[in-house]
Amino acid sequence: MKSLQDNCGVFGLYSDTECVHDIFQGIDFLQHRGQEYCGIATFHEGVHQVTHYGKVANTFRPGELGYLKGRWGIGHVSLRERQPVRWQSQLGEIAVAFSGNVSNADAVIEDMKGRGKAFYDSYNIEIISKIIMEERNVVAGICALSEKIKGAYSVVVLTPDGIYAARDIYGFRPLILGEGPGRHAVSSESRAIQNLEMELVRDVRPGEVVLVNDKGFQTMAELDSPRRAHCAFEWAYTASLDSIIDGVYVQEARNQLGGSLAQRDIEEGGLEADIVAAVPMSGIGHALGYHRESKISYQEVFLYNRYADRSYTQSSQLAREKMAKRKLSVLHYAVKGKRVVLCDDSIVRGTQILYKVRDLKTAGAKRVHVRVACPPLMYPCDFGISTRTYEELAARRYLKSGNITSIKQLRDLEARIAEEIEADSVKYNDLDSFVAAIGIPREQLCLKCWDGIDPTL
Repeated sequence: MKSLQDNCGVFGLYSDTECVHDIFQGIDFLQHRGQEYCGIATFHEGVHQVTHYGKVANTFRPGELGYLKGRWGIGHVSLRERQPVRWQSQLGEIAVAFSGNVSNADAVIEDMKGRGKAFYDSYNIEIISKIIMEERNVVAGICALSEKIKGAYSVVVLTPDGIYAARDIYGFRPLILGEGPGRHAVSSESRAIQNLEMELVRDVRPGEVVLVNDKGFQTMAELDSPRRAHCAFEWAYTASLDSIIDGVYVQEARNQLGGSLAQRDIEEGGLEADIVAAVPMSGIGHALGYHRESKISYQEVFLYNRYADRSYTQSSQLAREKMAKRKLSVLHYAVKGKRVVLCDDSIVRGTQILYKVRDLKTAGAKRVHVRVACPPLMYPCDFGISTRTYEELAARRYLKSGNITSIKQLRDLEARIAEEIEADSVKYNDLDSFVAAIGIPREQLCLKCWDGIDPTL
């Protein structure tokens, strides 16, 4: 298992006017999905493409935006690689971008090399693109992905005909359609569509291939979907709080996850605390839900550095630790002498939450009780989140067997984690409570991070 998987977002727009500035804004609204690379490709008498190392707002120069002419185009933000990628092929000149992870990449590359294909750097985008370009047309190429790769993908393909957009047959990664006067868009998250003052139309269905052009949205193919397997981590952490994914508002899900934690404390005799606080930014929705259910006052205890990136989606542990230090500073006045309930989305490695607990206690907090929206993470992710080996998972250090099968196991694990991160207590949502709070049936979610079950098998 590689320690780095791909985490990224895609955006596409077909407009009756020049599109580049809207695409620029669209991927800027998706920046939380990947901060290391960004890119835009547009179509005007051929593909025009610019990619950068760095964030959207800081890297594109006015001259580059002027070069990216055309009324339709695609954009991308990534943790791992430069996209979109431009290709010359039997399909003509195209550009491709995707979000996800090809878990059988090594086997696919070896097969394609055996058939004479060459690879520049064995990136997933090369695999996706070359499978598409082997077929007689773009639709056939996208359909071939479901037969040849294992893993997750939402893909956009820029062509002279418009933008082809597709989601894998399980619907792991989100992909949403939106429209406004003279514009039709596709995006990894709804926030990019809504903040560009367009209306949401619907989610792309698992296995569906949609053509976006001057006629709007046309379903060009729809493959059979064995089951839906939406990534549950989207609602707990990855997606922006103002997004809606597969009919569920991210804010509502996080409020309910926090409320579930508060309800557990109430049922177990209550918790003496003065304030409920969040680890910004992804912990805020959970903390507000806890506050509303418990009636304990909500208080900000960290000042968030708006110029810092998401520490979880950095590309190395050292980078994660440095970013965690940069992005939050303690509000001493708010915590001195207080008993704090600190809400976060998940504990992966345990390093960052340890620093936060220490920071609060150094600032004078009497008690710090950590409440975690996700159940203990027990398995690496194969489908697109930027983790992880078994050795990196904090819960795995104490529960080698994998699945948590009893309340006692969960309680024992919580006690061990509390000791490790120097908290006065730690409590997680159990898996049943986690699923109930999201509000999507269990059989329509990918929960492999928690139960180890590969939904594609």
